[in-house]
Order: sequence, then structure tokens, then C-alpha cells
Amino acid sequence: MITPLDIENKKFSKQMVNGYSVEEVDDFLDELSADYSKNYKEVTELKAKVEELNNSLVQYKSIEETLQSTLVMAQTTAEDVKNVAKQQADQIINDAKSSAQKEVDNLGQEIILKQKELDDIKKQFDIYKAKMESLLISQLELLKDIKED
Repeated sequence: MITPLDIENKKFSKQMVNGYSVEEVDDFLDELSADYSKNYKEVTELKAKVEELNNSLVQYKSIEETLQSTLVMAQTTAEDVKNVAKQQADQIINDAKSSAQKEVDNLGQEIILKQKELDDIKKQFDIYKAKMESLLISQLELLKDIKED
């Protein structure tokens, strides 16, 4: 690429007849050199700006990748926590059901025992009642016998 210094230092061979005016060529070259310098500087600045923007883009892409991986990790962790919580809830429910079933079984056994005790007491009461009736009848018979005598 031609630099502004190349344009400024360019020398033309001079021709005696029908040549260009040296002053006009020098003035044009000065003007061209000034414009080219301005454009060259602008292009250099823009290239630096493009490089800076590319570096920023790489940095932002890296941040984006990090954020995406963090999001995926957070989603995975949330799913894991949710699954563990569900397992714990299921375990608590199963333990509660098991405990309740044991309690129901124990109460059922206790009811059966109390029912047996009640039946035994009723039998004892019936036996006692029968003995008392028998005793009263025999006493009544004795009294009747005494009255007749």
C-alpha cells in the first residue's frame, strides 16, 4: 500500500518540451498527499476500531457462553433439587403411611383384645347371674319349706 510519505517523496522526470508544470504537479501532489494522509489515518483508526470491536465481540461471546453454561448448570441443579425434594416428599409420605398402618394394626389388635375382655366379663357376669339366681331360688325354696313346717 502506498503511504502518504511515498506520495510526498515521488519525483517525476522533467521534460523540456510539452511537459507538465512542475508547480501544478507539486501542488496536486501536496493536495493528494494531504487527502491521502487523512484517508490513511482514518483507515488506520478504523482498522484499530474494528480490531477493538472484534476483541470486545470475542469477550462478549465468551461471557455469553459462560452465561449459557451457567444457565444450563442452574437448570440442571434446579431439576436435581426438585427431584431430591420429590424423593424426600415421597419418602415422608411412605413413612407416614407405614406409621399410620402400624398404628391402625395396633389399634385393631387392641380392639380385638378389648372385645375379648368384654366377652369374658359378659360370660363371668352371666355365670355370676346364674349362680345368684340359683342361690336365690334355693333360698326361696328353703323359705317355702320353713313356712310349710
